[in-house]
Amino acid sequence: MIIRDILNLKGSTLFSIGPKGKVSEAVSVMVKHDIGSLVVMEKGRMTGILTFREVLKALDAQQGNLNDLQVGKVMVRDPICGNPDDTLEHLREVMTQNHIRYLPVKDGEQLLGVISFHDVAKAVIKETRFENRLLKRYIKNWPEEESAK
Repeated sequence: MIIRDILNLKGSTLFSIGPKGKVSEAVSVMVKHDIGSLVVMEKGRMTGILTFREVLKALDAQQGNLNDLQVGKVMVRDPICGNPDDTLEHLREVMTQNHIRYLPVKDGEQLLGVISFHDVAKAVIKETRFENRLLKRYIKNWPEEESAK
């Protein structure tokens, strides 16, 4: 399975905010759509990503007061990105080694989507179920050996 397959499974909906947007607005969007990240876009280009991790760090640094804090002040600039042709195994390795829960996927400069660790887990479950069905079918149709006849 490759990243493109995971994006096809989850759909292409992207949620974004500008770097001058308020972190409090970003939190509202994330809560409303039950998501853990927002792509930060400026002039049609991804400039960063904001995840709940950055929001929590900002809350701590601001002693719980996000008032007019802008997304651009706390976002991850130039995040690590995946390629649509990367394998699921490579994706898991990159996300685990870099402690990333949300990975933007780009084809050249075009942003295709964001893969979450949850999306990866769902893809692994789906792939495992498929492999199990194939193995069960193979075992069921196992050819008899000549010596057993």
